[in-house]
Amino acid sequence: MAEPVLIKGNEAIAEAAIRGGCRFFFGYPITPQNEIPEYMSRRLPEVGGVFLQAESEIAAINMVYGASGAGGRVMTSSSSPGISLKQEGISYIAAAELPCVIVNMVRGGPGLGGIQPAQSDYFQATRGGGHGDYRLIVLGPAGVQEAVNLMMGAFDLAEKYRNPVLILGDGALGQMMEPVVFPDYRGPAPTNKDWVTNGAKGREPRVINTLMLDPDDLYRHNLKLQAKYARISENEVKYEEYMTDDAEWVLVAYGTTARVCKSVVDQIRPEGRKVGVFRPISLWPFPKEPLAKLAGRVKSLLTVEMSMGQMVEDVRLSVNGKVPVHFYGKAGGLIPTRAEIRNKLLEVMGTSKGGDGR
Repeated sequence: MAEPVLIKGNEAIAEAAIRGGCRFFFGYPITPQNEIPEYMSRRLPEVGGVFLQAESEIAAINMVYGASGAGGRVMTSSSSPGISLKQEGISYIAAAELPCVIVNMVRGGPGLGGIQPAQSDYFQATRGGGHGDYRLIVLGPAGVQEAVNLMMGAFDLAEKYRNPVLILGDGALGQMMEPVVFPDYRGPAPTNKDWVTNGAKGREPRVINTLMLDPDDLYRHNLKLQAKYARISENEVKYEEYMTDDAEWVLVAYGTTARVCKSVVDQIRPEGRKVGVFRPISLWPFPKEPLAKLAGRVKSLLTVEMSMGQMVEDVRLSVNGKVPVHFYGKAGGLIPTRAEIRNKLLEVMGTSKGGDGR
């Protein structure tokens, strides 16, 4: 077994992408994800890959479109405002059914906001973000090792469904250092797919296009995409339950916030309070059915986010009124503290700060 390596989150994600077969990276600098393109600029030439710092985020995402259309394993990364600039191109890529991986290390907003961690891009990520009816597969890692594991599988997932995959992290995940065991190295994927535009030698030319002027053609294309999204929703749901077997109250959180929630559970369990954590890993498809099943046997849920309340809407839709859903959030780049979550949880449980909650 390989020895663990102490590495920063952004750099670990970049190395995992290379080990997962990525050979093309196009991006533009923005804090707090800059270590990803910096690392890629050094490592990709060492494995015969291509790194290019584009003149803008808009240019970068269109380069991703071109490289994917030619059969390459390709990714880009950015942070909140930069991802916003890429949205038109992301919609084109989704419509053209091209596989790629996108990393968003979320920073506080709206607007230019700040460079501290946030989760306020959840709506953008899980609702498509750009124009038209489309979806991204969205994965929310809670630690550096998990980010590596998800990144390694993201390219396979993107190619399996011919769909963009978005890794939704945050500034804290990107900057923290943790020990990581990297999976075995993989070479680049073959380009002999039946849709790749890699030269019409001995065959009819192929066309990758998203402009469909006939409404019936566009309608049929939308139905095809929706059928694919239904398959993804059936097969690619990922989540974790922590101490929920006998839980009466459950914290719902993802990413960095879920780590804090787990520490709250570890602190409060010895006091006799039956609390657990439900952590969505696939933010789309959201784990609606497992959460609804859990809601059928608890007293209430408390959703905790680094935002003013976004994932909480999916939580409420999932449980469909079975139990009360409460919310606690912080924005502006602030991470909810263990004390703050604990106090809110005690409030939800109907106790004072000093009550026993039993």
